[in-house]
Amino acid sequence: MTVLSPRPDLWTLDPDVLHLNHGSYGGVPRRTQDLMAALRAETEANPMLWFRSVADRLTASRLELASYLETDPAGFALVPNASAGVTAALATLPIPAGSRIVLTNHAYGAVRYAAERAARARQAEVVVVDVPLEADDESVVAIVSAALDQASVLVVDQISSATAMVFPIAALVAECHARGIAVVVDGAHAPGLIDAPAADGADFWTGNFHKWPAAPRATAGLVVAEKWRTATLPLIVSWSEYDERLPERFDMQGTYDYVPWIAAPESLRVLHDLQWPVRRSQLTALVEEGARVVAKALGTGVAGVARPAATMRLVEVPSTVDLTAGEAFKQRVSRELKAEITLTGFDGRGFIRLSAHAYNSLRDYELLAERLPGVL
Repeated sequence: MTVLSPRPDLWTLDPDVLHLNHGSYGGVPRRTQDLMAALRAETEANPMLWFRSVADRLTASRLELASYLETDPAGFALVPNASAGVTAALATLPIPAGSRIVLTNHAYGAVRYAAERAARARQAEVVVVDVPLEADDESVVAIVSAALDQASVLVVDQISSATAMVFPIAALVAECHARGIAVVVDGAHAPGLIDAPAADGADFWTGNFHKWPAAPRATAGLVVAEKWRTATLPLIVSWSEYDERLPERFDMQGTYDYVPWIAAPESLRVLHDLQWPVRRSQLTALVEEGARVVAKALGTGVAGVARPAATMRLVEVPSTVDLTAGEAFKQRVSRELKAEITLTGFDGRGFIRLSAHAYNSLRDYELLAERLPGVL
């Protein structure tokens, strides 16, 4: 198999910092940054001309992004992030009073808040289902299915943020649809890690391009099943509100900064040049080995997630680590160790979630293993 070398030269990341958390805010390649700078210069040279050109540019970008996801462009809209996509989906779906919105205990915090807001507005109830880290696909479906009585909506991660666990979306969609229950898929981490991530027939799927595709931040997509397209509206009321078509209705949100959305396809071209399918496979091996190196240094282990995401792994932290001080811990690691990591908690256990991209090498994890035990 072809062995690809790390490509830190394609990014502008500080070389003196260990960047081991691509899964949070990503990293935008130089080429895409250069394009964004040129587009912003064009904007400021003649703002009136720029905004007259935005609609056509957005259409071109949106079509490229939909093609990358292998989804129907007529049902694909641009949104700022996956949380916004989930919120728009919940605002669209009929959620009768007394019904239930079901989530798992892996759900992203902002998504859970969105579900709670929707439930309060409709006099519904949020039910959180406990799914063990080690649960295989069959067990996940059985556990979730047992909690679907009186449910109107299931909101489920495709790849969970806190635990890097891949959920069996196709089987869950089939189970829910057999019962007349709508499914909203939070695919925040899915683009770039799962091929054709929106193909499982969910009522709504949403995912971020700023993570693994390395597109500019505030670039995400919302895929809407045909039956909901007429009813699905953007969160902001603007001039495009009354457009009859779903995608265009979401495009123009007033004087929004459209540069990230227009520049996003350039990052897809960077991935193509990086031979992403091959590189993704090699990053899986890299992050697995890196996680073992860090876990050994901490005297812990790598979490036994049944289906871990391709480029993310969880390293358990010692029980002495105070999970309530997670933000302070991350800041200290950044300041003292010049390393960027994230600390997550699940079911009373704490983990460092490591995530790799094309600029990483095994040496990054070896350096973290040398530095981290002193802080812990």
